[in-house]
Amino acid sequence: MKILPSLLILVFGWVAQSAMAWGDHRLPSYRAFERMPEVAQAAPVKVESLQEFLRAEEPAIEKLLLQQEAWAAANLTYYPALPAALAFKANPSRDEEARKKAFQMALRVAPNYPFALYFQPDPRMPRPAGAALPHASVNTLPVSAGVAFSYFPLKANESIDALSVLATASEEPDNGVDINLWSDNPSEWGKVMGFGSQPFGNPSLPYSSQSPFHMGFYHESPVVYQAAGFVTRTFPLLRQHQFATLSILAFRTGHPYWGWRFAGMAMHYLQDLTQPFHASLSPGDGVTKMIGINVLAMAGLPKWKDDLVILLSNRHLALESYQATAMRRNAVLQRDSSLELSLRSMDRDGTYPAWSDTYVRDVVSAQAAAKGATIVQAILGSMPKAYVSDPQFDFGPQSSTIALNDEVEQSASSGSKQHLESAIAELLGNFGAHSRNALRGILKASHQPLR
Repeated sequence: MKILPSLLILVFGWVAQSAMAWGDHRLPSYRAFERMPEVAQAAPVKVESLQEFLRAEEPAIEKLLLQQEAWAAANLTYYPALPAALAFKANPSRDEEARKKAFQMALRVAPNYPFALYFQPDPRMPRPAGAALPHASVNTLPVSAGVAFSYFPLKANESIDALSVLATASEEPDNGVDINLWSDNPSEWGKVMGFGSQPFGNPSLPYSSQSPFHMGFYHESPVVYQAAGFVTRTFPLLRQHQFATLSILAFRTGHPYWGWRFAGMAMHYLQDLTQPFHASLSPGDGVTKMIGINVLAMAGLPKWKDDLVILLSNRHLALESYQATAMRRNAVLQRDSSLELSLRSMDRDGTYPAWSDTYVRDVVSAQAAAKGATIVQAILGSMPKAYVSDPQFDFGPQSSTIALNDEVEQSASSGSKQHLESAIAELLGNFGAHSRNALRGILKASHQPLR
């Protein structure tokens, strides 16, 4: 079956512009965890640098990373083995920066990512005193137009509440953790990571290079996997497992700051997969439609294929923009909408299977993939057609100048607007429930003895 690859490669082109699933993980994470007893009642933690944690627990980290490698080989459909030269080896004689770089190379994350000591405050709380950190001291990616994040410094040994650490860290993987890790990316480290060439997206664009670590297509038709094996080369499950087990180790060994921080980073990859555009190749469309479009393209009629790429990108970005803007406005105004109420509600937490190594794939992404048609219908029924139904319009380059929420408020019927907000609230309710269930799994495991 070779009629799909060219279409799928082009369909994946939209991720070059829309590699992030939720516009700001921090805000929904604050709402999802703020009333969870295990977080709300947690004792403040002492801040420590990554170098301090690595120095104190180097032998245990060496053992854990070996266990992570064995887990990945046994549990991931496609997994390129860690190059032997990158394996983490305990070495108490090396300096702290060399140890930090060795850890990041063994974890196969960007070695230039600073792991700075910082936090992003909840906009519902008073702005912290003092100056914010420069963007580049925390985030290796360029500042995005229309998006303003404030990073405030932390110092080693000062105390901070667990919620702030957890929520801040849930945004962290979008700050440069997974950038330029492929052999065809413009970086020195991409050549030695062992992941091979970037499976989809534009390898010259930084945001695009992180996409295969933040998207997972586990519930497509067998025809898709047969036609385009590169679809399996995605790694959110790897990242979620790596940071979750590091969190468990940190809690077990008396490093609660890194326990909460690694837990938040693990949450990010799970949370990405609650978004249908990160769990499905073409939300709302079946494989028959994709095959038909590709047949037309192969016959010299590529218009429908090119149009699909633009529409997928526009709808993803419009959804992300609407959700993030709504939550930021609600935070500033100290008000709750259905989005915040759904995130906080713990009613559905116990309705899902028990936490396990396969929960992210079998529960989280399966649910999101099944929601694709619903969210697309809500987008098409409420948002201006020029933004989500016209392939001649490219939402990405103009997103910072579009007041989408205001336009929906002014032009959409009350029923269609309610349908959109209900659909987003449903997704965010899943975001909250799955995030809390994952944290419960981490905390439960952290009370077990080291093996």
